[in-house]
Amino acid sequence: MHMIDPLSRIVTRAAYGARQLSRVAWYLGHGLALRRIAEAQRRRERPNCPPRARIGARVPDRRRLYSDMATLFLQDLTNVESGIYPLPADHDGSLTAFFRRSRLFFEDLPEIHRRRERNAYHEVLNKETIGTRPRYYLQNFHFQSGGWMTEASAERYDTQVEVLLNGSANAMRRQALPPLHAAFAGRDKRKLSLIDIGCGTGRFLDFLKQAWPRLPALGLDMSEAYIKHARRHLKRWSRIGLMVGNAEAIPVPDASQDAVTSHFLFHELPLKVRRAVISECGRVLKPGGRLVLVDSLQRGDEPDYDELLALFPQNYHEPYYQSYIDENFRTLAENYRLSHVESYKAFVSKVMVFDKLGPRSA
Repeated sequence: MHMIDPLSRIVTRAAYGARQLSRVAWYLGHGLALRRIAEAQRRRERPNCPPRARIGARVPDRRRLYSDMATLFLQDLTNVESGIYPLPADHDGSLTAFFRRSRLFFEDLPEIHRRRERNAYHEVLNKETIGTRPRYYLQNFHFQSGGWMTEASAERYDTQVEVLLNGSANAMRRQALPPLHAAFAGRDKRKLSLIDIGCGTGRFLDFLKQAWPRLPALGLDMSEAYIKHARRHLKRWSRIGLMVGNAEAIPVPDASQDAVTSHFLFHELPLKVRRAVISECGRVLKPGGRLVLVDSLQRGDEPDYDELLALFPQNYHEPYYQSYIDENFRTLAENYRLSHVESYKAFVSKVMVFDKLGPRSA
């Protein structure tokens, strides 16, 4: 077990707290401003409309949400102190970069509001894009401008997600590292291979390389714009590849990967596609290889959150979310020789771990 001396522990905790508390405060501030802007916009458009009534659904209050978020950060810190991964660097960039991303975020809010009010989510589907990607992919998910297709969307994405999750998204992503740490223990990282499907802007791959710089890794995403963004974000690392491709047909040989990871992807997939992607994960994993999925909580994982989960797709364009929260991943994975190892909660997300049946490769 990793041991840390008392002075190092104090320094680590102080550094961790300073980094994470500042991020949480930044994104909580954005969330507060977002709500005020949305309410002001509603009053301008419907001046005679009474104030919006409180939601009748039984959802956790802010005290509960912040308590559960604090539990996530405490687990993140425990992982650091246990030596599972180093004190994380979020690599958010300079203060100038922070303000630029903030400006892009707020500039897009009127367009998001317009789409939400009109339920306009097919603007991405046009004569230039049709046939270039699967039809289910060509939507304005979250009602954001550009869907997943534009560089501006890629620039805004991480801010949008962190505002939604109060600055906790990166901490959730890092919760995929402990099951990888267990699977990789005692093995030469240079001889292993990992693919991250739906890698987006590359945030998880950054944390992966912080933990194991010599581990060869590949990021796969259908968006050229997001892959381009990921290349810039990950340029400090070697032994990492990034590729535009579809997780329904992962472009690597059978039984070639020691691990496959995915973050916040499966709730964006239609039922049939979800099965195709799980099948591909089983195909590319070596016997004994590990699949780690991080995504939203599902119905019944935390009963107090069930009604909050039901409200989520009403406020954001999430057409496949309802089928996701009722999906039985344990049974689904068994169809592709993937055995469930464990699942655990990480605030409003969960981590699901599966191993490919068969003896582990050397």
